[in-house]
Amino acid sequence: MPTLFRFLAVLGIIAGLIYGGLYALATMVEPGSREITVTVPYDRFHKQR
Repeated sequence: MPTLFRFLAVLGIIAGLIYGGLYALATMVEPGSREITVTVPYDRFHKQR
């Protein structure tokens, strides 16, 4: 049984590190916004009969 407990402890620590890293990225990093220009061809929005 000690091997199972050690394995579960290692998995728990790894999961905690991943969760902590994701939380840190979500709270501390602000995404930069920028303007985008996309040219839409006339055929895309023109109704064809």
